Amino acid sequence: MIPTWIYYALGSAFFAGLTALFGKIGVTGVNSNLATFLRTIVVLIFSGGIVFAAGEWQNPARLPGKTLTFLLLSALATGASWLCYYRALQLGPASKVAPVDKLGVVFAMLLAFIFLGEKADLKTLSGGALIVAGALVIAIR
Repeated sequence: MIPTWIYYALGSAFFAGLTALFGKIGVTGVNSNLATFLRTIVVLIFSGGIVFAAGEWQNPARLPGKTLTFLLLSALATGASWLCYYRALQLGPASKVAPVDKLGVVFAMLLAFIFLGEKADLKTLSGGALIVAGALVIAIR
């Protein structure tokens, strides 16, 4: 039996691929910061619609302070990532930008090992090394 999270992770990867394609086309002739802003508005409306349609709205003021703090930090990191990503797409080919962007997977692994105490076993470290190697092979001329 395949764990449910695998399906969501594959969906995330597929939509990230579409993000690179659509983003590369979308940043043509427009400032990358403006493109990121417009993208963010659409994400806000789309995700808000899902929350309301599913009846999952909660008053943010009732959430624990730690939750709000880390969601804010995550949002700031996402915004910085998106600004960098759209600028990179504007300056470089999507076929090279997207794989380098996926080094975020390796950063996430390292941060999870350090700050969340997740296990750094040989299989996980080997997979991370292959991601790095693949990004380098693709990105270096």
